[in-house]
Amino acid sequence: MAEAALEAVRSELREFPAAARELCVPLVVPYLDKPPTPLHFYRDWVCPNRPCIIRNALQHWPALQKWSLPYFRATVGSTEVSVAVTPDGYADAVRGDRFMMPAERRLPLSFVLDVLAGRAQHPGVLYVQKQCSNLPTELPQLLPDLESHVPWASEALGKMPDAVNFWLGEAAAVTSLHKDHYENLYCVVSGEKHFLFHPPSDRPFIPYELYTPATYQLTEEGTFKVVDEEAMEKVPWIPLDPLAPDLARYPSYSQAQALRCTVRAGEMLCLPALWFHHVQQSQGCIAVNFWYDMEYDLKYSYFQLLDSLTKASGLD
Repeated sequence: MAEAALEAVRSELREFPAAARELCVPLVVPYLDKPPTPLHFYRDWVCPNRPCIIRNALQHWPALQKWSLPYFRATVGSTEVSVAVTPDGYADAVRGDRFMMPAERRLPLSFVLDVLAGRAQHPGVLYVQKQCSNLPTELPQLLPDLESHVPWASEALGKMPDAVNFWLGEAAAVTSLHKDHYENLYCVVSGEKHFLFHPPSDRPFIPYELYTPATYQLTEEGTFKVVDEEAMEKVPWIPLDPLAPDLARYPSYSQAQALRCTVRAGEMLCLPALWFHHVQQSQGCIAVNFWYDMEYDLKYSYFQLLDSLTKASGLD
């Protein structure tokens, strides 16, 4: 009897993503030709938890005309920034049986620009991606070139962003599949970002496992060694690479349906809270994103229930 009930729960969980997809998940990420009003943003995108790409949202930013590698070299080249360094471009990702965090180095931005332009070499893959508001804390000289928040989003959400982050890196730098508890407004200033998405409703098909956290350490010889973070608890993370999924190990993922989109210079991606996303980029892509904390409302409770049932039923 108990096993039959458990199997009934599993069956419902397997069917739920398709039902949710029919009701509220777009087949492709839609485009808006201009920013929405605060009311329309909240009503049409935040509340239904739907992504969109907005054109002409950044046209008034001086950064859109100014920001380039030569401009950075001239204005902030001597500034030291935090740089994530990994052997293969994967920071905060499962590699083997570890959750690997990058080596972090303080480097002059001019040196990072030299690497991006092919004028200098550095072991591994470089990515300026510290987050935690690294734009105002590490590169405040650039703040006059853009807005400190997104006014229509701040009005709609009734708050200011928790963080404003600057991103600059090599094409080999990849963000592994994960989710955030933020309404994420991701603005590409130069180059392209390539996103792969799953809505929160695909959770029954997306595996999580617990991993020992470890950090890459860059040796004087320019090689990488793995150092376990013994004081830290194990990290729940998604081991699956959505670009080359191991369906023999994770067969349920074949039932998930990813959305893909490319966000180009001058465009803003509205990435809803709790959506799973995997990110690639063009060489030297420059981007800024605004993290607005999500509302911990009934929508959040529904996802927590879906997550708990998926774990309890053994689907992941």
